[in-house]
Amino acid sequence: MMMNNTLAQLRDLKLAGMATAIEEQLSSSVSTTLSFEERLALMVEREVHYRGDKRRAALLKKAALKYPQACIEDVDGRAGRGFERSALMSLALSRWIEDGTAILLSGATGSGKSWLACALAQYACRRGHSALYLRTPRLAEELRILHGNGGFARWLAAVARTDVLVLDDWGMAALDGPTRSDLMEIIDDRAGTRATIVTSQLPVEHWHAWIGDATIADAILDRLLSRSHRLPLKGKSMRARKAASSACADDAPIEPTGAVGDQQ
Repeated sequence: MMMNNTLAQLRDLKLAGMATAIEEQLSSSVSTTLSFEERLALMVEREVHYRGDKRRAALLKKAALKYPQACIEDVDGRAGRGFERSALMSLALSRWIEDGTAILLSGATGSGKSWLACALAQYACRRGHSALYLRTPRLAEELRILHGNGGFARWLAAVARTDVLVLDDWGMAALDGPTRSDLMEIIDDRAGTRATIVTSQLPVEHWHAWIGDATIADAILDRLLSRSHRLPLKGKSMRARKAASSACADDAPIEPTGAVGDQQ
């Protein structure tokens, strides 16, 4: 009875990880061979891991990634994709987030840009960083709503504090004047201090024309390109490859083994 009260009190104190560790120790005969200090250390360690897992889950939920299951460990680094897997891993493990680096992913439709952007953002969340996924073509309507209800300034401040911002499908829809100005504010707040991932079918040299206004285009590109890492993706559509792989799987008499990262 006393232990039940103790466990309830631990959970009331938001120490669910420690409470779970105690329950595991009570059900294990091995724990009786440990000293008090060892058992206490294990309980504290469990609480630390529990809180870390809970924070990472919250960060991933808030990021609202298009592909939340994407992870850099599953990246398909086969020849012809325009990058080496080892170089991508080195980038992911570097200080690109802390240094406010922009990662620019370009390539044809189906080349895996969005999936790779989400994989990088997901890994950032696993490292304890905040992230946010936005589709650029939908941005104009979302910004109009924010301006209309008076929430733009607060939203802009929240985006500025976000460690990794993903701007997906950059250059797919024309920019109107207000959206162009707001985009400038978003990029300016992050330049050199927060990391930004941009995916686009347009080559970087065409971005100036897409933005439209020469002055704003100069300002946006100067902030994005001054500290950036470019990854031009190549090769055939990963969607077509996945469809072909699925068709083969349906026809095969035994379960096949596919290459990692085909979902890109």
